[in-house]
Amino acid sequence: MTNAELTSLRSTAIPRGVPATAPVYAAKARNAVVTDVEGREYIDFAAGIGVMNVGHCHPKVVEAVKDQAALFSHTCFGLIGYESYLRLAEKLNQYAPGASAKRTFFVNSGAEAVENAVKVARYATGRKSIISFEDGFHGRTYMTLSLTSQVSPYKIGFGPYASDVYRIPYAYCYRCPLALSYPACGCECAGLLQNAFDKHVNAEDVAAVIAEAVQGEGGFIVPPPEYMGKIKKLCEDHGILLIADEIQTGIGRTGKWFAMEHWGVAPDIMTTAKALGAGFPLAGITGRQEIMDTVHPSGVGTTYGGNPVACRAGLAVFDIIETEGLLQRATVLGDRIRDRFKALQTQYPVIGDVRGIGGMAAMELVEDPGTKKPAGDFAKAFRSRLYENGVVNVGAGTFHNVVRFLVPLTIEDDTLAKGLDIVEETLAQVSKSFPGS
Repeated sequence: MTNAELTSLRSTAIPRGVPATAPVYAAKARNAVVTDVEGREYIDFAAGIGVMNVGHCHPKVVEAVKDQAALFSHTCFGLIGYESYLRLAEKLNQYAPGASAKRTFFVNSGAEAVENAVKVARYATGRKSIISFEDGFHGRTYMTLSLTSQVSPYKIGFGPYASDVYRIPYAYCYRCPLALSYPACGCECAGLLQNAFDKHVNAEDVAAVIAEAVQGEGGFIVPPPEYMGKIKKLCEDHGILLIADEIQTGIGRTGKWFAMEHWGVAPDIMTTAKALGAGFPLAGITGRQEIMDTVHPSGVGTTYGGNPVACRAGLAVFDIIETEGLLQRATVLGDRIRDRFKALQTQYPVIGDVRGIGGMAAMELVEDPGTKKPAGDFAKAFRSRLYENGVVNVGAGTFHNVVRFLVPLTIEDDTLAKGLDIVEETLAQVSKSFPGS
């Protein structure tokens, strides 16, 4: 079938609430290139929203999946266990930040991982309240929507939300919530957590603070070097657990196994998903042993979580990252992309900010560099034209004015260069339609 025919079928089979960024349907994919049903190739600068860190159809992943599928595809780990679940948990325990002993269990998705992290935190502390951050995103289930900041399109019409959730501003230096400038500010925004204890919720009632070290959906917001340490210290002072949402940032994306390593912070609980399963539904909750072991037997679990095929794929992901040097590759790729964007920034004032870390790169688009008024319409047109020109991309930002790039860490140099050329050409094309950009 053609893309148009499949779009017609979609209109009669799928509800309109399901996202549809472009009228394109995949037929196959290899490494960093997706081919649609009409044979057109697209350079993948989104990696399935940070899922395909090791590229599409990596031979080691394909081999592992085929091998496991021929043995058995499901037992439910709670009924009959299997080694791949244990070995993958062992890997996460090994690489999770901090020297303390860890424990891990698996579920199906990032949102489900966050739900379980909150459950464990409440159980372990005997407290009920949770603090999250503005511009943060943690999922679309009711608990995770309650933690998520962005209203449109995620929260409109779906309330009421879970109680005992409080939100404070994040260290968004480009749009500082305190109208200060780093480093002269002394990272004063970290003190907003103490302010929350003074004005909104008793610290002794707070079970956990949940944070993405680098906010993903918020627009790849990277806090200053001392920020997460200050947050962790405030948590420790009040017996509060720190949950690190590493769903988009984890499994090598930032040039470390987990983004919190860049800040030298060991979270009490950590959630992973996306790249963990190389495209197979798989998510993990990893935490300090003394916290994770508080929950009574059968207090957590799921039918499909830690599916044997997905776990084999996950083990292959760790093997690929370890043997192919993808942590270092993430840093090289990210620097290369951001350097190109910074060069474009000197030509196009619509690029208000270029940011990211490791293999996360983003440009925030503004109508005016002085006022920083979000250029949402420009971003929408830019993203649409990028698809037309053959580059898969994904938006971000509370104001829908950020374009984020998450290339597979295995992307070939020539494919990356071609994709960046298309980004530059597209920026020039769209700028002609927006005077002053």
